Amino acid sequence: MSAPPYITGNTTVSAIMFKVLLALVPGVAAYVWMFGSGILITLALASVTALASEALMLKLRRRPVWPFLSDNSALVTGWLLALALPPLAPWWLVVIGTLFAIVVAKQLYGGLGYNPFNPAMIGYAVLLISFPVIMTQWPAPLELAQAKLSFGDQLAYIFGRVLPAGVQLDAISTATPLDYLKTQLKLEHTMAEIRQAPVFGVIGAKGSEVVAGAYLLGGLYLVQQRIITWHIPVAFIGGLAAISGFFHVIDPQHYASPAFHLFGGAAMLGAFFIATDPVSGPTTPKGKLIFAGSIGVLTWVIRAYGGYPDGVAFAVLLMNLCVPLIDAYTQPRVFGHGKT
Repeated sequence: MSAPPYITGNTTVSAIMFKVLLALVPGVAAYVWMFGSGILITLALASVTALASEALMLKLRRRPVWPFLSDNSALVTGWLLALALPPLAPWWLVVIGTLFAIVVAKQLYGGLGYNPFNPAMIGYAVLLISFPVIMTQWPAPLELAQAKLSFGDQLAYIFGRVLPAGVQLDAISTATPLDYLKTQLKLEHTMAEIRQAPVFGVIGAKGSEVVAGAYLLGGLYLVQQRIITWHIPVAFIGGLAAISGFFHVIDPQHYASPAFHLFGGAAMLGAFFIATDPVSGPTTPKGKLIFAGSIGVLTWVIRAYGGYPDGVAFAVLLMNLCVPLIDAYTQPRVFGHGKT
């Protein structure tokens, strides 16, 4: 038995990973438009670190470097981690997270096809637990920011934590809508009051709803290209929408609508790009539905009752633990054999 991902026909791993990177481009473009160009610096840092650490580990493991390095899987891991981090995070944070994702979560398990956990989400979880304050310093959408930083200003802040004269951190950053929602609900404010805050958009978070729409567009491209199947995105979105809609109908003043949960935070990125990892996810169609539906439900539970504003990363990692069991109990029937 070879390790996943399983390739049929003339498709190669490098071609699949390249299309995943291509599908992320609309989300990156929307990110730049709504939040500034700092994300490009983070992406470049993550890309260089991912490729360098992958090459080093392959060399140490005495494996051929170029065939594995050119499959683009390290780049995909770096991009997914970078897009999950605050775009103005310090350079060393990006490097540490990417190193942990590639070296520990991927290469120490044997490389592509052998890692039981999603490497990007492992890197993100390690950073969130280790550096919670820095991981919550998200930039405000450009239309809400009191001060706008040029590309050079963002470069200086990422590498030197230096802001232009007279500009304070509060002028360029804000609480994420998920974080703001959790805080205000603890203060016993109603959804009607909370929704008046400027960080909220038409259906989700201001700025983030545009980025989420771009991820949705890129995800549909992956489905059309048959890089991923419909099972995981539909089950993820359906699970998150069902549980959030149920509680919203019961108590609309204390639970956000399904639209807010789907277009705020990392829901669309998780549904189409993270949960669909062919290595750390199930292989059977029924298993994919159970896996992704459970991630959607766990994401809402963590958002509503957990200690972190968003729950996609932890929900994915928790369900990665269950993949062997899910696959074992959802194997299709082998015709010609009787039941035992």
